[in-house]
Amino acid sequence: MFPTSLSPTAASLLPILLLGLSNVFMTLAWYGHLTVKSAPLLLVILASWGIAFFEYCLAVPANRIGHTVYSAAQLKTIQEVITLIVFAGFSVLVLKEPLGWNHAIGFGLIAAGAAFIFRG
Repeated sequence: MFPTSLSPTAASLLPILLLGLSNVFMTLAWYGHLTVKSAPLLLVILASWGIAFFEYCLAVPANRIGHTVYSAAQLKTIQEVITLIVFAGFSVLVLKEPLGWNHAIGFGLIAAGAAFIFRG
């Protein structure tokens, strides 16, 4: 599905792109059902599993490719930062839930912690 040998630049950037796309699917699977609260829970669970399949189809290759350049801890950190960015956009644009100063500070502290993962 994905090439086994990539240039160092591609091996560095492709995982970030794939993790970004996978997080769109993940956020939709985990939180999209909140827009249709009248749907039966079992149907929502099954739909979420179906959506999550596509998330895994992107996340697994992202981690496999990314591990040639990044450590597992760095990959997890990249994924978490992307998750926060995607979730923040989804929260505001889809769920119509504003993010306040406390969210900005909390996300900023998480991002600061993420920066330590890439030091040294």
